Amino acid sequence: MSLTNGASSSTAIDSPLLLPCGITVPNRVAKAAMSEQLGERSGAPSQTLTRLYSEWGRGGAGMLITGNVMIDRRGYVEPRNVIIEDERHLEALGNWSRAGSRAGAVMVMQINHPGRVAVGPLQRRPVGPSALRPQAPGFNLRRPRELSVADITDLRRRFTRTAELAVAAGFAGVQIHAAHGYLLSQFLSPIANQRSDHYGGSPENRRRLLLEVVADVRAAIGPGAIVSVKLNSADFQAGGLDEAESLDVALALDRAGIDLLEISGGNYEAPAMTGVVTDSTREREAYFLRYAQELRSRSLLPLMLTGGVRTLAFMNEVLDRGAVDVIGLGRPFAVRPNVAADLLTGIDAARELPAAPRIPVPGADPLNSYLQLAWHAANFRRIASGVQQVRARGALRTLATAGTTVTARALTQF
Repeated sequence: MSLTNGASSSTAIDSPLLLPCGITVPNRVAKAAMSEQLGERSGAPSQTLTRLYSEWGRGGAGMLITGNVMIDRRGYVEPRNVIIEDERHLEALGNWSRAGSRAGAVMVMQINHPGRVAVGPLQRRPVGPSALRPQAPGFNLRRPRELSVADITDLRRRFTRTAELAVAAGFAGVQIHAAHGYLLSQFLSPIANQRSDHYGGSPENRRRLLLEVVADVRAAIGPGAIVSVKLNSADFQAGGLDEAESLDVALALDRAGIDLLEISGGNYEAPAMTGVVTDSTREREAYFLRYAQELRSRSLLPLMLTGGVRTLAFMNEVLDRGAVDVIGLGRPFAVRPNVAADLLTGIDAARELPAAPRIPVPGADPLNSYLQLAWHAANFRRIASGVQQVRARGALRTLATAGTTVTARALTQF
């Protein structure tokens, strides 16, 4: 695959990266966000979560991006997400930040609102840009309430407040989640957003809220902190956000002055982001790279590519040719916390990397997505206890363990 030239010929994973805000990332390997589900019932980060990031922080990554941190306790992605609305958890947040950054990694908090795919639909009515149910099993039980303009103003305030608290606690900045079918991604989608006001209709109107949140957050945390965005290259859904429009959004984000754009894709109805390995998923991962090349030909905005990248040679190739600036890894960090250190010393990331449990039958993709998330969550606890290499587990064992754990957490979260 031909890549666009743009970076120095010496750029490799051990090269530092100076972001536009002035923060230097010590190398080009980032732990991408994975939902840890290790918050306390109060929404505070738990000691287990802090220990997990202490292990990851010693593992050599230049950047650690946290899993979903919710801006509103009335809507969260999974039970036991960390929820930051005010200063009550500032000390615990500081401990979390210091644990991850002690060895030099740049800690970035991912901030998010699930919108119409919030869990607990029987207890709380979800919200969205329009009163339209998602076509995803389990997330379409209740029709969401359409957000009013006053609600949107409150959401902007909440994103800003959570970002302020993250930086006050010692995080280098935040990643605003506008991918995977969550709320800001829903506003971008022509399927989910059928509003007739200035937040819907035209592409410019549908991207308005995202750009407002970016501007609000930048004004609140200042020019010296990281403002990153996670954006779908496409929704991979007929009628959803397509590549051409996503590129326009990315260019608008560049003009808005963000520091790093992470490229992803998919949503709960077309889950390209779950990592379930199929031929079409492989094509989507390659599609992310082609998208990055197209964006790079128009912009020098720092780019992070996440999804299926495993070999050191490939990482160094795409960095050296300037297609992207940061390599994001997810599942490898859920298996081996020191995977970045191995890469930096020349050991292939695929070394002894167990496959996530999977049921190899047609139509099992939704269950396999759940299996993988459950497997990750169980592995995080093992890593937090000091395990340096997670062993593979079977699908049935993972299901039995995860079913009990998730049910218990869900019952205590609501």
